[in-house]
Amino acid sequence: MGDRGPLRRREAVEQAGHGARIGPPEGPPRRISARRRASKSARGGHHERVAELRRVDPCSPGITRRGRGRGFEYLHEDGERVTDPEVLERISELVIPPAWRDVWICAYPMGHIQAIGTDAAGRKQYRYHSKWRERRDREKFGSMLGFAGALPRLRGAVAEDLARRSLPRDRVLACAVRLLDRGFFRVGGEDYAAENESYGLATMRKEHVTVSGDGTINFDYPAKSGKRRIQRLMDDDVCSIVTTLRRRRGGGPELLAYKRGGRWQDIRSEDINEYLKRRTGGPFTAKDFRTWNATVLAAIALAVSAPVAGGSATARKRAITRAVKEVSSYLGNTPAVARASYIDPRLWDRFEEGLTIGGVLAEMGDDGDVSEASLMGVEQAVLELLEEREESEAVERVA
Repeated sequence: MGDRGPLRRREAVEQAGHGARIGPPEGPPRRISARRRASKSARGGHHERVAELRRVDPCSPGITRRGRGRGFEYLHEDGERVTDPEVLERISELVIPPAWRDVWICAYPMGHIQAIGTDAAGRKQYRYHSKWRERRDREKFGSMLGFAGALPRLRGAVAEDLARRSLPRDRVLACAVRLLDRGFFRVGGEDYAAENESYGLATMRKEHVTVSGDGTINFDYPAKSGKRRIQRLMDDDVCSIVTTLRRRRGGGPELLAYKRGGRWQDIRSEDINEYLKRRTGGPFTAKDFRTWNATVLAAIALAVSAPVAGGSATARKRAITRAVKEVSSYLGNTPAVARASYIDPRLWDRFEEGLTIGGVLAEMGDDGDVSEASLMGVEQAVLELLEEREESEAVERVA
């Protein structure tokens, strides 16, 4: 497999929820003149009132945006223009795209949702407070340890389901999960496919898939934002199922479907997530695969780079940048999105401390490949690295 440096584990050319507990929702704040605000802030009252992140209801009154000349002006709920420099600065820092329509901006500086709008494609988009994003990221990456711990059990269940005969529901769902595990697929959503003609695993069509003579499964499809994605992988169990599903007569155009009562039923994204919860016993979803795989690949890249990065801060920064770029190419995201949303930030902390999974590099091939036999060892090393288990033989100090 080849030429992509240290990340050759598999070949791939390829709304935040509101569940955390924060302050209760409240109505919009009274507008206070800049002079009174400064006075209250000097006394500490204003600072204390807004210091806590609070949940807000986007259906409540807020600030709206309308065109004015070549730019925009912003209006309070009573139609009065926003002139307070602090409020205007906060709005500017949100960087709300000009193309958004029906823009609502939170009246509270510490509201968990800061802005909502509808983009050019008709999709509702959100701007969250940075502290809310940080909290959600901590929760997301914190759950990665549990997900990694559940993978052996899940993979065992998937192997058993793949060995079934015919095409019952759980066998096709196991096929989907194996693809999520060994590829970098987004699960996809039915509404998104219908509205935007962009696809993920659950909405992939038969026309998007071919099987080569050597058993390579080729996926060529328009992914998120209409970007063409090409992904290839080899798996005998999956190849057999995919070949049968491509050739089937009846049913819809989607690839993943199962037979029930003599009729074909499409596999939907919620079916895949239900299977994951049932087979792991945990609150995991298809998205967790991309996050975990991105973290593992970044850990491999950093371990490979560590000997040349040495003790230089500049060299370590270059190594991190290089790792993020390589991982982003597998994910099909920009490096900025890969770093902010997929790679566990604890990995950078460990690297800055001089810790990597260098102790398991010997289990990888000369070209950086990780065989299936050594995959679990590499993943266990990443888990131990994130847990700061420096006594582990897999965790190596290089600086």
